[in-house]
Amino acid sequence: MRYLSTVYVRNHRARVRHRRGSLLISSPNGRQRVPLEAVDALVILGGGQITTQALEACVKRGVRVAALRQSGAVRFVVSPQTAGSVHLRTALYRAVTDPSHSLTLARSIVAAKLQNSRKVLVRWARDEKEPERADNLASRGQAILARVPRVGAAATPDHLRGVEGDAARTYFGGVREALANFELRFSGRNKRPPRDPVNALLGFCYGLLIGEYIGAAESVGLDYQMGFFHRPRSGRPSLALDLAEELRAVTDRFVVTLVRRRQMRLHDFIETPGGAVYLTDAGRIRLLKAWERHKETEFRHPILGRRVSRWALPSVQATLLARHLRGDITTYPPFVIA
Repeated sequence: MRYLSTVYVRNHRARVRHRRGSLLISSPNGRQRVPLEAVDALVILGGGQITTQALEACVKRGVRVAALRQSGAVRFVVSPQTAGSVHLRTALYRAVTDPSHSLTLARSIVAAKLQNSRKVLVRWARDEKEPERADNLASRGQAILARVPRVGAAATPDHLRGVEGDAARTYFGGVREALANFELRFSGRNKRPPRDPVNALLGFCYGLLIGEYIGAAESVGLDYQMGFFHRPRSGRPSLALDLAEELRAVTDRFVVTLVRRRQMRLHDFIETPGGAVYLTDAGRIRLLKAWERHKETEFRHPILGRRVSRWALPSVQATLLARHLRGDITTYPPFVIA
């Protein structure tokens, strides 16, 4: 059972303060008091403000604070003091700088991503009522499965990125097929800025997902900027991006389900004069409510041998990576949909 929750501050003129163990969230719509003891994360969207006193209280209480842009991209994350030991972080840095170890971990992550992408495509094919479209989805799934052995054979990081990019083009063609008969169409993956409603949904949800992985990495003592597949680069949460790859397809399935069930409609989006498409305030509220329900979805974890809620998966995978780096387990077991 989950006792803690994520608080989303959606109003651009909101201000978050701290008083007597609670967060006070003030906006033109009113004021809300949220006890800190009931919160595991605070997500501020757009131009919302937070006082230094509130930040300090969140850090002391172990509450992660993430600020996201209108598109869902992460602006910054303030986490509690990094857990774990300096020896774990030393082991992480050693693995990142060891070409062989780094490539092995990157291969594991990409192989899991491809397997999950394939399983999602097969699921969509099974649900598809038009035989031709169902066959196309299934064929794309098989094409991605055929690329998995190439992941293991990738001799360099660039070769691995080429295999992943090729599979991603095949996969997003499947996303287009899955949404062909629905109001919110998808022509292909684009970002910075998103050019259609589906890309706006994907980008926003990816931002939420990466924020979860930043917190998960910090909670076990890992440096979320030191990645394997996404190489370290100033200001980029490379390790969080790496681990999030394993749940990209799960997140895509969530978005496609919203569109297919018509839980998100055209009026939930706004197009700017430059052609960028973003969620409206009402659309963000609707999406965040669905996202919180999605996080309660359970998956059978192949390593733990039991069902695990989606909200717990980032922490589980960060813990497994830490155990591998410490030498407790010989290989890192990525999450693969059962």
